[in-house]
Amino acid sequence: MASSYTYIDIFAGCGGLSLGLYNAGWKGLFAIEKSPQAFDTLSHNLIEKKKHFEWPDWLPKHALDINVVIKKYSGQLKNLQGKVTMIAGGPPCQGFSLAGQRNENDARNKLINSYLKFVKLVKPDMIFFENVKGFTMKFKNNAQKGKKYSQIVTKKLDSIGYNVFGKLVNFGDYGVPQKRTRFILVGIRKDIANSTKEKAELFFKKIEANKFNFLQEKGLKETPTVKEALSDLITRKKTIKTPDRTGFKSSFYRKAKYNYQLFARKDVSSEYPNSHSLAKHTKKLIERFEKVQAATRKCKSINERLKQQLGIHTQVLAPLKSNEQAPTVTSHPDDMIHYRESRILTVRECARLQSFPDWFEFRNKYTTGGKLRKTEVPRYTQVGNAIPPLFGEQAGLILKELIYE
Repeated sequence: MASSYTYIDIFAGCGGLSLGLYNAGWKGLFAIEKSPQAFDTLSHNLIEKKKHFEWPDWLPKHALDINVVIKKYSGQLKNLQGKVTMIAGGPPCQGFSLAGQRNENDARNKLINSYLKFVKLVKPDMIFFENVKGFTMKFKNNAQKGKKYSQIVTKKLDSIGYNVFGKLVNFGDYGVPQKRTRFILVGIRKDIANSTKEKAELFFKKIEANKFNFLQEKGLKETPTVKEALSDLITRKKTIKTPDRTGFKSSFYRKAKYNYQLFARKDVSSEYPNSHSLAKHTKKLIERFEKVQAATRKCKSINERLKQQLGIHTQVLAPLKSNEQAPTVTSHPDDMIHYRESRILTVRECARLQSFPDWFEFRNKYTTGGKLRKTEVPRYTQVGNAIPPLFGEQAGLILKELIYE
């Protein structure tokens, strides 16, 4: 058994889960992320700023494909056995996601097998796995017809020596200002004392029981609203040129009125938020947004009839409402309209809804399109793909308690 709280973050993205585990007192060994853009953000914030990872000499400190790591460094990974408390993270979710096309044959679905190979090599004491809600739904046409991927993975993890339990969790009940339901699975290696499926299940009972005290200590509510998260970022007449985006403008901070805003702005001294580049909309698009806002009272995607009337072709378009939680933040910036202004959200506003602190800086281009969406991971995508750090911190505290209880 590992002697301290160490972990490896695989499919790490821009570092949302790692940031949460850092705040919970875990020590990262290294992180694996294929996208150079997402890894740059993780590296800037958690490797360079926070010195969070004890990176091994044998592993290059840049973006890496998990299959390359398994192939080139299997011996080094085996040598980590007994030294790693936890493997955290879950494979990319696009093939399972209900927000996308839910493609049963998406090549990224096969990364589940890579995940299992990695676990078998390292044999951590514990695993913490996250994926989209669609991961628990049945596929209709593939070789596993009628089965849920969550059931398949649970069975495979059991066969390689882990007691596991999985459950759907809405992060919006844990201080995050969006309704974001995800599949969480916790596993404990069977040869560890007191390891049972019931102990893995205990994680969910403990995190639910602990959330009130955790959030109360931070001065936060269990279900903060959109207004509580974003009202200090409303556009002011006075703007500046966006420092890292040519031809765009950013607005200044307003006075923080809610505890969530004070929490987000802790350790920030700048007059304006980073990654807060405002979209440049045409007059026609602004008028269309105004009609959507006027026609809807609830914070949910507009119906097909209204889309047709307004000539809207996006799959999802939800006007935010001030006193509700946001719907799930995705990688598409056009999915949501600001609750008070007729525009899409900025990267920083999306990050607020994901519970990222404002000191956390996102790197590289803001957005992309067309075929490049398959290869690039710009800022909006980095934010949309992340695990909310606030939930990650709560999970990290309970996982520490669970493994060495």
